[in-house]
Amino acid sequence: MSDSILDRVKEDLTQAMKDQDEVRRRALRSLRAALANKEIEQREEGTESTLGTQEELAVVQKQVKQRRDSIEQYEEAGRDDLVQKEREEIEALEDYLPDRLSDEELAERIDAIIEEVGATSMADMGPVMGRAMEELRGRVDGNRVRKRVQNALSNG
Repeated sequence: MSDSILDRVKEDLTQAMKDQDEVRRRALRSLRAALANKEIEQREEGTESTLGTQEELAVVQKQVKQRRDSIEQYEEAGRDDLVQKEREEIEALEDYLPDRLSDEELAERIDAIIEEVGATSMADMGPVMGRAMEELRGRVDGNRVRKRVQNALSNG
């Protein structure tokens, strides 16, 4: 198995080109460029020039988030063709992210964190969010966590 996301992307890009899969090819080229840019950025800062797994995941998540933001803008503009294109690219990129938490799993983790922190009201949201994002980073979108924490604390 490949040891980095970048290695997997390169292999999958080659396969997408052979398969003439335009959606995957477009998404993977963009991801490959973003990963390469991040490596260059780190080299210029004088830090480790190869990306670690967490840094690679952060790049993938950023790519997915950019596409979700684009979807919102395209929906407002009535550009359903571009919305579909972005959704297809998100689907291709999500193959490189860890398994996502279901709503039930997220609720269980948030409830456990609230109990651990001893949170009782919305005033405790900061510590709960900090602990939740530390534990769940990469597995769930921050907005989902925030909504779940708000819901749990306002009803608790």
